[in-house]
Amino acid sequence: MCGIVGYVGSQEAYPILIKGLKRLEYRGYDSAGVAIVDEDDINLIKCKGKVADLENKANGQNLKGTLGIGHTRWATHGPPNDVNSHPHYSQSKNLAIIHNGIIENYDALKKELVNQGYRFESETDTEVLINFIEMVREAEDLKLEDAVRVALNQVVGAYAIAIVERGNTDKIVLAKKGSPLVVGIGDDEFFIASDATPFVEYTKNAVYLEDEEMAVIERGKKLEIKSITDNKSIDPYIHELQMHLEEIEKGGYDHFMLKEIFEQPRSIRDTLRGRLLPDEGIISMSGVKEYGAKFENASRILFVACGTSWHAGLVAEYMFEEFARIPVEVEYASEFRYRNPIITEDDVVIAISQSGETADTLAAIELAKKKGATIFGICNVVGSSIARASHAGAYTHAGPEIGVASTKAFTAQVAVLALIALEIGRRKGALTESRFRSLISELDQIPKKVEQMLESEDMTVSIAEMYKDVSNFLYLGRGYNFPVALEGALKLKEISYIHAEGYPAAEMKHGPIALIDENMPVVVIATKNGQYEKVVSNIQEIKARNGKIIAVVNEGDETIREMADHVIEIPDTDEAFTPLITTIPLQLLSYHIAVMRGCNVDQPRNLAKSVTVE
Repeated sequence: MCGIVGYVGSQEAYPILIKGLKRLEYRGYDSAGVAIVDEDDINLIKCKGKVADLENKANGQNLKGTLGIGHTRWATHGPPNDVNSHPHYSQSKNLAIIHNGIIENYDALKKELVNQGYRFESETDTEVLINFIEMVREAEDLKLEDAVRVALNQVVGAYAIAIVERGNTDKIVLAKKGSPLVVGIGDDEFFIASDATPFVEYTKNAVYLEDEEMAVIERGKKLEIKSITDNKSIDPYIHELQMHLEEIEKGGYDHFMLKEIFEQPRSIRDTLRGRLLPDEGIISMSGVKEYGAKFENASRILFVACGTSWHAGLVAEYMFEEFARIPVEVEYASEFRYRNPIITEDDVVIAISQSGETADTLAAIELAKKKGATIFGICNVVGSSIARASHAGAYTHAGPEIGVASTKAFTAQVAVLALIALEIGRRKGALTESRFRSLISELDQIPKKVEQMLESEDMTVSIAEMYKDVSNFLYLGRGYNFPVALEGALKLKEISYIHAEGYPAAEMKHGPIALIDENMPVVVIATKNGQYEKVVSNIQEIKARNGKIIAVVNEGDETIREMADHVIEIPDTDEAFTPLITTIPLQLLSYHIAVMRGCNVDQPRNLAKSVTVE
């Protein structure tokens, strides 16, 4: 979840590291630090707080040099403070390390090191790791890269690490297992980072390290990659990045989250482009075509995901069961991996993740693969771990999502899942040709309808002003829009810190109704084909208890307008595609409430964008 950067080349390292850390700050922002290597020393500076605090602390310090590493932290072992911040020295200060991940056997390693006379300044597993590497190096008189390899074969856990040594201004040693690490290859210079955003303006050539691989980047030499387990050399595969610098800038918006909300017409359109061909009456997806028989003959489809991606899977459950008539289960990846699930070779597991690096989802994939299931990955980041671990898959083409609270990734995921459900339904004969053509024609219109929906921003601003100071929110929906209620509640609590819960509307009577009074705003998604009459009854029950009703309805709905305190209208579409539209005003409402409460919208407390640890 932390972000790591590094550089070796002809340029000054410090400005590159700081710029890179700012771009990775969505991965963790409770502390930051850099280490610059010169001819004599490793000059290390770090502090609690954001990268801007590090910049202030670094003013006037000697941070000259063309090799360095940097880190922005999401705390795991030890609270956020200056001492626990990365980078960490070894006890001799001959080595320094940055680390993203968790060393699970750090306690046993620490006891061994203490017995050898080592003392520790921090509470982190990372300081244990660098001292263990130093102990191995000194005991066996090894080169740094060899000591790293030997030590890591005794380490249990996840890591992406970069290590530098005193006086060596040419070399950085890297290793990866479970946490992302990418190397950018420039002209006589190398970059390292947790993702490619820190170096996108410098080079388009990137190598994504695989699990249990280590690399040495050294000035004037080619990238060297070896297996951690057996030290065998591995030929690097160089990817050409498709990312552009303007995609990771705010573009005039106050926050990345608002920019990403307003990018959704484009991101959905990009996700559909080249795949949805309504004039020809077809859907063209190479991964689905290649594994079409597996989908058609699947005894069951399992979705594994976390957070917002899990909500996208819930929407897809309705789609796959309606359009393709295949049994579906939606699993929290974090729970799936820790029980003994029944999985067969006839199952298809669809793993959903914005980053493609979610640790629990990756572990669920590995479990399912061992049991013979076919893995289909849905993610947003090209070359990510989930993309590489899957048998086939589809990218969402949402573009970089910097705001920690996911918005455009959710709608892009729902869009690509809709394409898959429709195509499998057509292949199986579960959809008639006329119904299939009608649906793909309607799906093609969704980006325009999302544009129309974004015009409701003024309405959400006025509603936000009225309810920004409440303590609780309730979100209700039925059918396809029950997952949207969950997602709306998640967005509000993530960025505004207001307690919010999402429920199926009918479940309100089984507990949550006890909370409703004149101070409780209730968001009700009441689309005309979503058990409308039942939802109207639920609204009447809320009104009878003086609850404040914010209703999301179809255009021209007069029945609910008479009962609701506030009404947000959406354009008509097929009920299956309403989540792509109804989620928009809920995103805007959460955003504006958070801004009015003075919250840090893009970097909400305690959260990080990519959850690469358990």
